[in-house]
Amino acid sequence: MCGIVGYIGSREAAPLLLNALKRLEYRGYDSAGMAVIKESLHVLKKKGSVSNLEELMKESGADMMGATLGIAHTRWATHGDPSDRNAHPHMNVANDIALIHNGIVENYSILKQELIAQRYVFKSDTDSEVLVHLIDRIWKADPSLDLEGAVRMALRHVEGAYGLCIISSREPDKIVVARKGSPLVIGIGTGEFFIASDAAPIVEHTNKVVYLADGEMAIVTRDNYTVKTIENVEQEKRVTELDFSLEKIEKGGFKDFMLKEIFEQPEVMRDVMRGRVRLEDGRVQLGGIEDYLDRLKQAKRIVICACGTSWHAGLIGEYLIEEFARIPVEVDYASEFRYRNPIVGSDDVVIVISQSGETADTLAALRLAKEKGAMVLGICNVVGSTIARETLCGIYTHAGPEVGVASTKAFTAQVIVLFMLAMALSKGRTISHDEIRLNLRELVEVPEKVSQILEQNDVIREIAIKLKDASNALYLGRGYNFPVALEGALKLKEISYIHAEGYPAAEMKHGPIALIDEDMPVIFIATRDNTYTKILSNIEEVRSRKGKVIAIASEGDREVSRLADHVIYIPQASAPVLPLLTVIPLQLLAYHIATLRGCNVDRPRNLAKSVTVE
Repeated sequence: MCGIVGYIGSREAAPLLLNALKRLEYRGYDSAGMAVIKESLHVLKKKGSVSNLEELMKESGADMMGATLGIAHTRWATHGDPSDRNAHPHMNVANDIALIHNGIVENYSILKQELIAQRYVFKSDTDSEVLVHLIDRIWKADPSLDLEGAVRMALRHVEGAYGLCIISSREPDKIVVARKGSPLVIGIGTGEFFIASDAAPIVEHTNKVVYLADGEMAIVTRDNYTVKTIENVEQEKRVTELDFSLEKIEKGGFKDFMLKEIFEQPEVMRDVMRGRVRLEDGRVQLGGIEDYLDRLKQAKRIVICACGTSWHAGLIGEYLIEEFARIPVEVDYASEFRYRNPIVGSDDVVIVISQSGETADTLAALRLAKEKGAMVLGICNVVGSTIARETLCGIYTHAGPEVGVASTKAFTAQVIVLFMLAMALSKGRTISHDEIRLNLRELVEVPEKVSQILEQNDVIREIAIKLKDASNALYLGRGYNFPVALEGALKLKEISYIHAEGYPAAEMKHGPIALIDEDMPVIFIATRDNTYTKILSNIEEVRSRKGKVIAIASEGDREVSRLADHVIYIPQASAPVLPLLTVIPLQLLAYHIATLRGCNVDRPRNLAKSVTVE
């Protein structure tokens, strides 16, 4: 959600910043802009894609050439429609301060009225513009302040979330950044520094980064950087080495990042398990929780909090942990958890799941759980993220950077982590050593089985051709495959804009069956498990109402092929690992339907990769 980049060094800033913005396009945005300092401030901004900004720079950006300091932004509209005037950066009246902002200023209306009363003129409808005028007012009122001091004083008046990057032609060799609830990272190069909202635009220049924590600001000059709290207390920061390369955020010959990431899943699954699944002695070794395993096993209840796709992974985790570890599990939308005054205490474990580790609602749930005395465990993909820092212990998914907005490999990585966690919680308590070894063997075989499913890509595309003009779709599954039905429906609506809903198959008769006619595709997950005969009955009910049946079925199943219009076969597997297989054809189906409809699968409309505001 929104993207921030900044540069200070000896290189020309404008082309570097423009390329960095392209690396951030996956986050979702509706306008882009840039400000550089070359004697004075020069700003260009434009509604639409980064390529629109690039064209504008070619036409009227000559004054920017040669500047070696600048900031740039991609905006995802919250306050004010997508337009040139609402794009960032925002300037003060004198045009000597420029600011870019991720987040939401919750008290912007009050601040704006105060500033208007002091004859400040607003050029946009955004909450963000309030900040640049507030900094300007404070700086003018006290000329003894520098830019850092003016920003610090201004932030004392601000309620809400922010990732801020501010420059001023009054101090042309400095960038001031601040963070509260919206991620910021500083990249450390040789004689140069980079600022960004995540590491993707930095990795081609340096693998050494510093992550800002909430309530911290940094003053970045050409020679050095200093990190302080908003209260002006200097902080020692650990330099982190990024564990991915530029190649990981390139398409690598694939048409789209989403397709690349779907096809990366066998490799990613092996990476998630590498060094953790010990088949030879039938155990799981999760270094991030080893010191807390006894306490985890003693939990009276586990609450899983997440949003979107991560919430679906959490539902599968509920099935796994309850079946094997026999610990009661509840799965909560993180966005609801904090508002319903949940009953959580010291006997509970709260697991928060987030690909980015920065999801605002999930962070709020984490903090509430800690306040109530619960032990909080994090599952996330980004080293150094806020969830990684604020949880007592955790497990990294090691899925690598996920650029496509619609999550694919992050989902399967989360499910594998939850499977391993269930085995670790079970060991020595609820199931035998041999059962654990059998389950782990099933898990280790999953990547090869996923590779076999991916070989059916062309077959799945042919099915997609027949479904691309649908207006609605139902996804139905039972047991472990019910959350997969939810995930399949989410993928379709996220990237193709077809309305789709997932249900437990038995719930079809309690309402959705009224929607079924000859134009309604119904996607069944009909693998051979203990609900198989029930699913067949549900398929018959859809057929009798002339619905189109697409089935995900176990290899060799001829009964399903007699009933369904189209069948996608997957290898045989035990029920607990089936979600890792059944979700793959659903990801491909959504992908192909979307591309056949001409949709941009990597940057679907209105969506953002990292949701850092509520």
